[in-house]
Amino acid sequence: MKPLTLGYSPCPNDTFIFYALIHGRVDTDALKFKEILLDVETLNQKALNTELDLTKISYHAFGHLRDKYLLLRAGGALGKGCGPLVVAKHDYTMQELRKKKIAIPGKLTTAFLLLQLFDPMFLTHNSKLRTQNSVFIEMPFHKIMDAVAREEVDAGLIIHESRFTYPSYGLKQVLDLGEWWEKATGLPIPLGCIIAKQSLGEGMNKNINALIRQSVEYAFKNRSEPTDYIKKNSQELSDEVINRHIDLYVNDYSLDIGPYGEKAVIELLSRAEDAGIIPKAKFQY
Repeated sequence: MKPLTLGYSPCPNDTFIFYALIHGRVDTDALKFKEILLDVETLNQKALNTELDLTKISYHAFGHLRDKYLLLRAGGALGKGCGPLVVAKHDYTMQELRKKKIAIPGKLTTAFLLLQLFDPMFLTHNSKLRTQNSVFIEMPFHKIMDAVAREEVDAGLIIHESRFTYPSYGLKQVLDLGEWWEKATGLPIPLGCIIAKQSLGEGMNKNINALIRQSVEYAFKNRSEPTDYIKKNSQELSDEVINRHIDLYVNDYSLDIGPYGEKAVIELLSRAEDAGIIPKAKFQY
């Protein structure tokens, strides 16, 4: 059997999760995996074209793919206190940003979905990524803070480790979208998930899910072993930021989404459906 293509980001949480699976620390029997490391929005786009057998993806993007892929229970990113932030160089309110230029890490990211759910004035219904007043500029997540600091845009929607480093760019938090979500729903934030092609079959996908869970368990038990692999692929982050990143985004939900996580995902996708952002559909594990 040819290797299964497995897409995930070079961010510390993903390289931590998949280290054991990719480096032979988990017995995969006859299964082989080909790692493809790309930023999450590129993975979102590849999944839309069904280019990958398995991939990390934003929950927002998964909302458009429920007819082609199923959601695996392990390897995802859910939690509390880990949501995307809106940051700016100047003291803006969210209402003032309705008329400004905002950098986003991708139109299919969960971060952008949360922004639109937070304020319907940010809803877009065309490929130009603009409302009546606001303009959204897509760029790789690690370039957003520079763009805001140089005032190429008025504000930025930041994700991943940027939530730890934005003050060093002279930026201020305008809104914590994760905090808003948690207060509004009482649920954890579903950020990213691992999906698999339905065509692989139920038995194969259950086996893959079990292997991903084993990979997470191995990383938890051998915390320092993946360090070189993580540093090789990260944005030259300090040990402190890498560890904070992993602690925040890899947790019990990464082992299994669980009933509470399921409830959060259903709530997020239901709200997105009601807002007309994603098509109505069912999803399966």
